[in-house]
Amino acid sequence: MSNMVSGNTVAEVARLMGDVARANILSALMGGQALTAGELAQRAGVTPQTTSGHLARLAEAELVTVEKQGRHRYYRLASAEVAQALHALMTIAAGGPKRHHPIGPKDAALRLARTCYDHMAGRLAVALADSLCANGHVILTDGAGLVTDTGRRVFCDFGVTLDHAAQSRRPLCRTCLDWSERRPHLAGRLGAALLDRALHLRWVHRAADSRALRLSPAGERGFSNAFGLPADWRDAPRP
Repeated sequence: MSNMVSGNTVAEVARLMGDVARANILSALMGGQALTAGELAQRAGVTPQTTSGHLARLAEAELVTVEKQGRHRYYRLASAEVAQALHALMTIAAGGPKRHHPIGPKDAALRLARTCYDHMAGRLAVALADSLCANGHVILTDGAGLVTDTGRRVFCDFGVTLDHAAQSRRPLCRTCLDWSERRPHLAGRLGAALLDRALHLRWVHRAADSRALRLSPAGERGFSNAFGLPADWRDAPRP
């Protein structure tokens, strides 16, 4: 039991995340992009001075990290593990009483496609995971994923090489339970590489001031041709 994290430590991290303003700051950073304190103040709905205090506490707890460029400071989540914890909390919150998480038409873009830290989420990402599984390119089970030989060829044709980061401690392929679709999408190094490649090809574009990803006409065709998405993937019923 000596190597287990103490209850006090867990409670402290939970308390830091539990503040509404800090939760909004961390949620804003789930988009995967580094943001300034001013941008985070707008997202959190608090003053710049209050935001600076929150960021100092989050940095001290190693939940966020700071990057300096000239006179500017940019903040991002400290690690993929922090993002996983936040995503798990979002999933739990989305499954609670409806009064705690009202869903309206303004969420349509986020439901279709969005960033989840450094990989894709939403209906597009779930359809992508479904198609890759159905075609035998990946095997997903219990939160982990295995890329098959055919899958490696498909990803190579797409422009994603999976062996260059073999020394990384981060899993190659794992799953996240998508909070809006309640089904898994791809994460890990593979999920991050797929998002990077899609952005490079301009198949998706980041929306301003949002985690939403906008799917281009080229992306609509490209994802379907490269990964065999069904024609009705946009209309797939949610469980």
